[in-house]
Amino acid sequence: MLTLYVFGSAFGLADPSPFVTKALVLLKMAGLAYKTAPADFKKAPKGKFPVLDDDGQLVPDSTLIRFNLEKKYGVDFDKGASAEAVAAAWAFEKLCEDHFYWFAVHDRWMIDENFNRGPAKFFEKAPALIRGIIIAMVRRKVRRNLFGQGSGRYTPEERLAIAARGLKALADYLGSRDFLGGDAPCGSDASVYATVSGMLTTHFTSAISDEARKYPSLAAYAARMQARYFPDLK
Repeated sequence: MLTLYVFGSAFGLADPSPFVTKALVLLKMAGLAYKTAPADFKKAPKGKFPVLDDDGQLVPDSTLIRFNLEKKYGVDFDKGASAEAVAAAWAFEKLCEDHFYWFAVHDRWMIDENFNRGPAKFFEKAPALIRGIIIAMVRRKVRRNLFGQGSGRYTPEERLAIAARGLKALADYLGSRDFLGGDAPCGSDASVYATVSGMLTTHFTSAISDEARKYPSLAAYAARMQARYFPDLK
């Protein structure tokens, strides 16, 4: 059986990692039997999650997991969707993964209130005497990554302005359709849903999340996807 290594449901989300959530949705879309197991960095060839164990073959990265399901099991995630819809959906997927994702990392890790409500929970098993040191070290690393990627170089106002443009584009596109693929989800819906649900969760607060909540089409889209793939999620 396929085994997906995950962090587990948290913060009102199927998984705190949008990439793990994406992989979960892809597996559900594929209709393949699978189970989940707690994230184990010994089984993470690229040092990140999700990782899919496919009969002993470790497949890291959510996009590579999709490619593996398509190639090995013949899954067509975009069946029934037009070429134009698939092309637009792929562009929105990359908007989410290479753009919105980093803004979410900033808001969860660099805003103290959000950090204390969220990522700080990841360190609860660390020895109390050195927990503060570990947290400070990891947050510095995250800050360096954000600066290297570019998002950390923006002012809060610049981040919001850039995010707002992308959110409007996505909301406008979804305003006339149920899913990116049209009447039914396509492969990219897995990623976009994971990102949108993470931005809309009320567990965290930020100017960008407030901007995302201005668009009824985003909330309706997230609700449709959740009802379809995670109906028991509270």
